Amino acid sequence: MKNLGMGLVGPGFIAAHHLDAVRRLGNVDIVAIAGSNLASAQGKAREWHVGHAYASYLELIDDPRVDVVHNTTPNHLHFDVSMAALRARKHVVSDKPLATNAEQSRVLHEAAVQAGVAHVVTFNYRGNPLVQQARAMIGQGELGELKFLHGHYLQDWMTDPNVYSWRSDPQKGGASSALADVGSHWCDLAEHVSGLRISAVLADLTTVVPVRYSSGASAQAFSGTVGETRERIDVTSEDLGSVLLRFDNGAKGCYSVGQVLPGHKNDLQLEVNGRSASLRWQQERQNELWIGRHAQPNSLLIKDPALLAGDARRYAHLPAGHQEGWADAFRNVIADAYAWIAHGGAPEKKPTALATFADGYRSSCLIEAMLRSHSRGGAWETVEPNATTDKGQS
Repeated sequence: MKNLGMGLVGPGFIAAHHLDAVRRLGNVDIVAIAGSNLASAQGKAREWHVGHAYASYLELIDDPRVDVVHNTTPNHLHFDVSMAALRARKHVVSDKPLATNAEQSRVLHEAAVQAGVAHVVTFNYRGNPLVQQARAMIGQGELGELKFLHGHYLQDWMTDPNVYSWRSDPQKGGASSALADVGSHWCDLAEHVSGLRISAVLADLTTVVPVRYSSGASAQAFSGTVGETRERIDVTSEDLGSVLLRFDNGAKGCYSVGQVLPGHKNDLQLEVNGRSASLRWQQERQNELWIGRHAQPNSLLIKDPALLAGDARRYAHLPAGHQEGWADAFRNVIADAYAWIAHGGAPEKKPTALATFADGYRSSCLIEAMLRSHSRGGAWETVEPNATTDKGQS
């Protein structure tokens, strides 16, 4: 069979990991990359050993060798790039957020369904084998009725006021910063693992660092400072927040998000409490799943393909005692994406764990509900009903 051709738009931090994951599949040709200008695209093409570079995403999309477009641009470009690819009937793999607002996300989802192509959002933590194990255990009823979901996603890469990123600019990152960047991952993980849907939110948000200093460049996540400070920039988007949650089965929940908390590098944690048992997964200890029980010993399930539930087992590629990490989980998501693409994006062929543009639209609705809640002084805000009932269908 002819290899699928992949083109990538937006050669930033996450782009290298898209290319690595695709190369690990072995049946996809990386055709070209496109950047903000030809010189930068050519530089990245040489660095990443990609055969062709384009100065425009439209040129890349027009290349007949490109079957799949990976959209790894800054947030404000997501809509235009993905929509152009959909109009050309190209499959799309987009980083989150799907777009900078819910209305654009809805339009993209509807356009993707109409185009009849595969449409994927890289909520990459779904690709971890123990995340899928937790999902399987909950689906089999091992936790009993779910009552409480809680956790956090905490980082420290924006602690220094001399770090300035486009994520802090509403014109490029959207109205939300920390919620959209990492809080979206937590919400997607909670809903995917539990099978529940968040029906209402109450958010308390703040900006810990209201003034930042830019050297003229934009820091990438986890990259630290970017040279000498120059321009003072007032920041209004949140870098810290907490959200109370109500789920559609009556369960309660809460989570905190922050990117200015010293010592927290990529501290994602989800705990699900049922009437019979509890589960806790931590991204920084991702080869472990804590299982809590009443009147019985607690236990720790260490990643071992022989011990995982059926569908979770295929996400573990190494024997027990061999650690698998962030890049391996990301590769699993990309593998699911290309399995769907190989079937032409037919809805009935979509792998169960794969996030689609429907999930991206839902994520946008959740973030906007949280922003509305905060703007109303911390009032309960109902999540858009259509987004609540979608349940991630393609």
